[in-house]
Amino acid sequence: MMNNQSLRHMKREATATALADAAYALALEKGMDGFVVEDVVQRAGYSRRTFANHYSCKEEAVAAAAVIFHGAEEVQDWIENLNEHMIPLDILYHLMKLQLTAEHLGKLQQLMSLSKEYPTLKPYILSALRRLQITAQETLSELSHDRYPAGYTHLLVGAVYGAVLPLLDGSLNVLLPVQSSTEASKTDTFDHYLDTMFSYLRNGF
Repeated sequence: MMNNQSLRHMKREATATALADAAYALALEKGMDGFVVEDVVQRAGYSRRTFANHYSCKEEAVAAAAVIFHGAEEVQDWIENLNEHMIPLDILYHLMKLQLTAEHLGKLQQLMSLSKEYPTLKPYILSALRRLQITAQETLSELSHDRYPAGYTHLLVGAVYGAVLPLLDGSLNVLLPVQSSTEASKTDTFDHYLDTMFSYLRNGF
């Protein structure tokens, strides 16, 4: 049975998500200069005070959309059925495949694009991406049951996130799931890129 503390946590998370989703939608519709915090709370259906309990400014709320992952139940189901002898590299591969859906990749790419257009947003986006990386590292470390050196999981996650970031800012020509397959300038698909990246890691490149 769920206790009151768990219910409060779930309610707080739901509120933070609603505010972040509203801020993100407004940023896409109007640009960062086209709305204020009051617009966010009106769209989400909360008060200005509630917003202040979660975010310091509209930029932080917009960036928080990067860490919202609609599919956590699927990830949890996979973790519960995880083979305890699976090596960290394979665990990380499956977690990345589950998390980096077309929807999530599209959102991350749009946030990176917004941060280029509105520099005040950039530090909040980078902070949100760092939170994603830390969460991945902590999850990987926990699932590895301390069978590997402490720095090993940090190294793996850092390498993978470092390889994904250039896809989001457009530095590498890789076709993301949200993009049209007719974009001839893209030379590789995201799934193939991900497989190749992990192949390099497995072979010690």
